[in-house]
Amino acid sequence: MAKQRSRRSESAATAPIALTIAGSDSSAGAGVQADLKTFVALGVYGLTAVTCIVAEIPGKVSRIQAARAGMVREQIAVLLKNFQIEAIKTGLLCSAQIVCVAAETIQQSHRTLARRVPLVVDPVIIATSGDRLLDPAAIDAYKNELFPLATLITPNLNEADLLLRTRINRRK
Repeated sequence: MAKQRSRRSESAATAPIALTIAGSDSSAGAGVQADLKTFVALGVYGLTAVTCIVAEIPGKVSRIQAARAGMVREQIAVLLKNFQIEAIKTGLLCSAQIVCVAAETIQQSHRTLARRVPLVVDPVIIATSGDRLLDPAAIDAYKNELFPLATLITPNLNEADLLLRTRINRRK
């Protein structure tokens, strides 16, 4: 156990650190699990703030249980205060309240740290299966609160159609 703890500390001390703020996908094909796999592949030490628990298998979302907004805020704040985070990525934020809490906490950290941490916003709105995962209030919160803080926004084509209120011509 000491050897594992030592390795973990070395990784956090030597590798760039990124924070993912997203849902937990029970099949590990998306959410914080997929983000952590990507971080590891890129040599990045990953931290997580879990916004919801998603019961799903590829192509089918069975149920989503949101975390309390206060808990999401606390996860983000404690990590930003105690780690030298070089980038933040969001995924499924699951409610307008959680989108706003994430935006407020990130914006507050910019003031406290006197630097802007690059923010990648993946506005997870529509599941691969086509199921809508967010209500209109949450989509408005993304547009009004989180998008202005983003360095990069990465919607899929269906989400881009919805956000832009237009059909994007797809290349064949």
